[in-house]
Amino acid sequence: MRRRIAAIGSVALVLALVVTAFIVTSRANAAPTPNASRPTFTHACASASTGFRACDAIVHIGGGTQTQVHAAPAAVPNLTCSNPTFGYTPCDLQTAYNLTAASASNGAGQTVGIVDAFNDPNAESDLGTYRSQFGLSACTTANGCFRKVNQNGVQGSYPRSNTGWAEEMSLDVDMASAICPNCHILLVEATSNSNANLAASVDTAVRLGATVVSNSYGGGESSSETSTDVHYNHPGVAITASSGDSGFGPQYPAASPFVTSVGGTSLTSISPRVESAWSGAGSGCSTVEAQPSWQNIANITAHCSRRAIADVSAVADPNTGVDVFDSFRVSGWLVFGGTSVSSPIIASVYALAGNASTVNYGSFPYSHTGSLNDVTSGSNGSCGNDLCNAGPGWDGPTGLGTPNGTGGF
Repeated sequence: MRRRIAAIGSVALVLALVVTAFIVTSRANAAPTPNASRPTFTHACASASTGFRACDAIVHIGGGTQTQVHAAPAAVPNLTCSNPTFGYTPCDLQTAYNLTAASASNGAGQTVGIVDAFNDPNAESDLGTYRSQFGLSACTTANGCFRKVNQNGVQGSYPRSNTGWAEEMSLDVDMASAICPNCHILLVEATSNSNANLAASVDTAVRLGATVVSNSYGGGESSSETSTDVHYNHPGVAITASSGDSGFGPQYPAASPFVTSVGGTSLTSISPRVESAWSGAGSGCSTVEAQPSWQNIANITAHCSRRAIADVSAVADPNTGVDVFDSFRVSGWLVFGGTSVSSPIIASVYALAGNASTVNYGSFPYSHTGSLNDVTSGSNGSCGNDLCNAGPGWDGPTGLGTPNGTGGF
């Protein structure tokens, strides 16, 4: 009897070890899960009070299940497309939006203006790391490709540094590089994140020769915003603005009729491209701005008598984010989302198209919808109509769709 009990005990011990090994192995092979002690994502910039704007960058800091996103910020990506461990690379984005051929040959003579607040002292060196990692040509002050100025257009006498806005700058210049490697980059650092300083910096970017200008920031609308519109009114220069990261509801300057308002998508596959509306993408009907004539289409006028957001879109979901290098806040490779990703992408597609001198604000895509990927699924709210539900044709979160080559821009 004792021998039988011992034998049974030995078998039980073996089974327990096998089960334990199976559980450990299963956990090791499982997709990462969010750490309950911290959020999966965080906004790079603090929220802004009245009269100021917040950047729309979202950094992935851990957890999640999407294969394109890494959980640790210190990993170094490689040069190949569709790397299953990290965020999207320049090659990935060019493939997804049918820009590979254009990115290789076009963009010469174009300058992508980037407007942000405060100072990133490492902007140029971080850009160099990103471009070198992905085999892109050097873009430096010395070779004339990169230029950083303050709000008045002066190289030097920069505003005080800010780690959150520095991450935004790294994201913006990296996306300009990813989409339009041959473009020059002009980074204008506003003295602060006030409405007045950011708007004045747009004027500076245009004055210094930017052919397109990206604005990855925003805030709530106000009755006085129409007096600021003049700073975004630059015919012949394509100006883009992020639609926001808080879901259904308009923000400014995306609500200005003088910009291309850029919404956001979840890009879950690049080849074939699989895209849906991102739940965080801003959209809606302005309470202040008049509806531009080119938005006189049924999907808009049925629900909105004023300026509707957005016009077009690109990837913004931090779960399907993009690789960015930043050394000022947390040194290393990070994955970013937010409509701060989609705004510089669309600005750089305008630059690739080389057509900005003939563009009438955000109107061009409305007459070239055949050159856009219509995004027809997903939602960013419960409004019950096209302002928050993606569907055929125009919708709020994704506008008319995402780039399919440069023909829509």
